Amino acid sequence: MTTEDEDGSFRDHISTVNEKGKRVWVFPKKPVGKFYTKRKLVSYFLLAFLFLAPHIQIGGHQMLLFNLLERKFVFFGKVFWPQDMYLFALTIIVGVIFIILFTIIYGRLFCGWACPQTIFMEMVFRRIEYWIEGDWTHQRKLKNSPWTKEKIFKKTSKHIIFWIISFFIANTFLAYVVGSERLYEIQTDPVGKHLGGLISIVIFTSVFYLVFAKLREQVCTTICPYGRLQGVLLDPNSMVVAYDHKRGETRSKFKKGEDRNEAQKGDCIDCMQCVHVCPTGIDIRNGTQLECINCTACIDECDHIMESVGLEKGLIRFVSENGIKNRTPFQWTRRVKAYTALLVVMVGVLLTLLMTRKDFETTIIRQRGTTFQLANDGRISNIFEINLINKTNKDYTVTLQLDEPEAEIETVVKEIKLKKENYIKERFIVEIPLSKIEKGKKILHIKVIGNGKLIKTVKTKFIGPFL
Repeated sequence: MTTEDEDGSFRDHISTVNEKGKRVWVFPKKPVGKFYTKRKLVSYFLLAFLFLAPHIQIGGHQMLLFNLLERKFVFFGKVFWPQDMYLFALTIIVGVIFIILFTIIYGRLFCGWACPQTIFMEMVFRRIEYWIEGDWTHQRKLKNSPWTKEKIFKKTSKHIIFWIISFFIANTFLAYVVGSERLYEIQTDPVGKHLGGLISIVIFTSVFYLVFAKLREQVCTTICPYGRLQGVLLDPNSMVVAYDHKRGETRSKFKKGEDRNEAQKGDCIDCMQCVHVCPTGIDIRNGTQLECINCTACIDECDHIMESVGLEKGLIRFVSENGIKNRTPFQWTRRVKAYTALLVVMVGVLLTLLMTRKDFETTIIRQRGTTFQLANDGRISNIFEINLINKTNKDYTVTLQLDEPEAEIETVVKEIKLKKENYIKERFIVEIPLSKIEKGKKILHIKVIGNGKLIKTVKTKFIGPFL
């Protein structure tokens, strides 16, 4: 190990901050390899889904909508309201447990392969940077060079493109919040009519631009709490991107044709390519670090070098600490199988609850502060209150029916109209003969009919004199 490894000084500060507390700008080498190719495919799919989902309609609704202002949420065409808060709470609980169990088993895999920050940074903004400014050596040279016409042109072009992409991201973000139709109105109507919407778009565009043009990897290494959680969630059996120090040490330069075992040299030829390609600027050979996002760029680069010098691939690979220590590959142990099964079951239960959630919420209670009324003809009446929530995109005409043949229902309004994605609160009166009252009460079953179809049967208590 190097002197830095031995004294552990690399752990005194993150890789993007020097000893004086100033930021070290990272110029990662353009990655190439089989893992990077797979990451691109995953990223392109997720990017397509992200940009298209707000504009896809399912059952007359936007596929995904998270309208906090109107407290309306849509998940694959199904509308969720505040009354479905238990599902939201369950989703949060499942999400937290999922993160814990997933990280314990598979490490920080989400960060490198599915996190929006990583996907946009590495697969969109960074690739544009490579296209305009060249690979990492050219970028570094350009940054340190004087302001010539070429530098002004490249820097200006890059940041204009960054701003335009940030504008599209901001619009997509707002489409998830206010809805794509509402966003279209903001975009096409006169500016003065939607000044608040325009300001929101400009603010979000500025935020995204600053994140991807200035903050960059600082989001992963400093701002995002998940990297900090990694230290308490990982254990010696967690799968992470790791350097096989048993095989790699002692590091030394490669000499063609030499027997490295005989020379007592490890397989690491100290080429530093794993460091050059890292988007967060760490040296993976120092061990697991909070800055590592498991992007696998170092695996691709190291495998390429090993192949070039005729050594076995896998010096850097997905492996656990115990896997390196005991020289064993990833194994589906009972613990891993149990955690994975638990993750699948939890997600399955949550999805089942979300997809089978009822389209109507109905409650019927006696109106507070009222008691029974005794008519001259010997009939007893109670005043009830009905609360109806329609989560569908259809209007309904609601009628109420009783299973008691001698009972009658009289609504306060002539006709109960329940509009789409809305709720109503109405009163109605139930009358039944006094002879039907037993010990001061009568259990009724009220059928709520919408457009001729049964919505729900509600059980309620009718009160009368205790005879």
